[in-house]
Amino acid sequence: MLRLIGFIIILLSLSGCSSVFDKHVEYEVQQPDSYPILRAIGYAPIAPQPGGSAQQKSIMAMKASKIEAYRELAEQVYGQQLQGNTSLANAIASDDVLQAKVQGVIRGARVTRSYVVGDSYATELELDMKLVYDLYVTQTKPRKIKKVTYY
Repeated sequence: MLRLIGFIIILLSLSGCSSVFDKHVEYEVQQPDSYPILRAIGYAPIAPQPGGSAQQKSIMAMKASKIEAYRELAEQVYGQQLQGNTSLANAIASDDVLQAKVQGVIRGARVTRSYVVGDSYATELELDMKLVYDLYVTQTKPRKIKKVTYY
C-alpha cells in the first residue's frame, strides 16, 4: 500500500500543473517607437576597371560603387569584425596584421543617386528601417504575450 501511495505521488509530481490547468495565450506584435533611415555612399575608380571601352569601364565602376555602398550599409547594420595579430621577435614587432570583415544581408535598400565624381563613380543608397521591420515581420511574425487565460 505504501508503494502505491508513493507511486501516485511521483506520478502527480511528474505531471505538474499542466494536466490540471489548460490555457489560451493571446499574442500581440510589438513595434519600435521610431525607424531611422540609414544612408551610405560607395565609390569606385573608373580607369582601372576591366573593359575594352570607356563605357564598359564606366558600367563596371557603377556596379563596383553599388557593391561598396552595400558594404557600407552592412557595416552600419551589423558592424565590422576586426581581427588583429602582432608578432614579436627579440621584443621588436616583426609583423602587424589587422583584418576587417563585414557579413550580413541587406534587404529593402534603394539607390537614391548614381553619379561621376572626377575619375570615380559614386552610388548613394538609402535603407528605411521601417521597410526592413515590415519585411522582418512578414517573415518571422515576432510576438509578445498579450493575455493568458487559464481554464
